[in-house]
Amino acid sequence: MKPGLGIRHALAAAVACVLVVPAAAQNWPARPVRIIVPYSPGGGIDIVARLLAQKLTEQIGGPFVVDNRPGAAGVLGAELVARAAPDGYTLFASSTEFAINPSVRAKLPYDPFKDFTHISQLAFVQFILASHPSVPVRNIKELIALAKARPGQLTYGSSGTGGGPHLAGELFQSMAGIRWVHVPFKGAGPASLAVMSGEIDFAFGATIGLLGQVRNGKLRAVAVTGMKRFAGLPEVPTVAESGVPGYSATGWYGFYAPAGISPEIVRKLYTEAIRALGDPDVKEKLARGGNEYVMSSPEEFTGFLRAEIAKWTKVVRDSNIRVD
Repeated sequence: MKPGLGIRHALAAAVACVLVVPAAAQNWPARPVRIIVPYSPGGGIDIVARLLAQKLTEQIGGPFVVDNRPGAAGVLGAELVARAAPDGYTLFASSTEFAINPSVRAKLPYDPFKDFTHISQLAFVQFILASHPSVPVRNIKELIALAKARPGQLTYGSSGTGGGPHLAGELFQSMAGIRWVHVPFKGAGPASLAVMSGEIDFAFGATIGLLGQVRNGKLRAVAVTGMKRFAGLPEVPTVAESGVPGYSATGWYGFYAPAGISPEIVRKLYTEAIRALGDPDVKEKLARGGNEYVMSSPEEFTGFLRAEIAKWTKVVRDSNIRVD
C-alpha cells in the first residue's frame, strides 16, 4: 500500500459517515412516526398530540400516529422514548409532570436533559381555583383571610399527589403564607365531583375540566393560576393580581425526541409543528379546550424546562412531597 493511502481511505470513510446524516434526514420519514403520549387517551396532552399528529401527517406525510403508554405519572412512556433509537421515528409529547417527576420521585430511569432532545413547548393550560358555592370566599384576599382564621381546616383537592394541580395548591400555600390540607383524588373528575358535593372546600383543576361547572353555577371560580386572565372567564382575576404577586402555576405540553436525533430532523419537526399548531382552525380547537398555543424554539424550551424543574423542586422540597 502506498504511504498515505490508508489515511486517505480513513478520511473518505469519515466524510461518507458525515454525509449520511443529512441524507437520512432528507428521506425522513420513510415509515410511520410514533408520538408517545404517556397518559391514557382523552386527556389534555392526548388531545393536543392528536391535533399535532394529524397536521404533521398532512404537511410532512408519514403518517404520524399517537401511541398512548400510560403509567407512573408519565415515567413509563418517557423511559420508552429515552431508550428508543434517535432516528426520528419515535417522538414524545408530555405534560407538566415531566418537570415535576425529577423532584417527587427518588430515582428516574432517565435524565430529562441527557436522554432527550427538546423540540418545543406546544401549549399551556391554566388551572382554575374553584370553590363550593357555600364557602364564604369570593376572591383570593377573602380566601387568605379565612385560611389564616382557620389554619389547617380548609381543604383543597386535586387529581393526585405530585401532579400540577396539587403543586399549584402547595405553591399558593407557601406564597400566601397560609396552611390548608391537600386531599388527593384518582383523577380530575373525582376531584371536581368532591368539591361540587361539598366534600372539600376548594379544588385546582384545568380550565377544560372545571369551566362547565363554573358557568352553570355549581362551582365558584375564585381565581385562575396563570400570569394573565383566561379568555374563557375574562371576569375572573389571576392569583397574582389578587394579592399574591408573582404567583404562576400552569399546565403545559412539550414535544421531545430521544437524544442524538439528527439536527436536520429536529429543525423540520420544529418548523412543521409551528405551522401545524399555528393553523387558525387548530388554534381555535386548542382554545376550546382551554389551551393556548405557545411554540418556543428548542433552546427556549430547554431554558423553560430548567426553570420549571428548579421551581417545582423548591415547592416539593419545602412541602416534603414524595410519591414513591
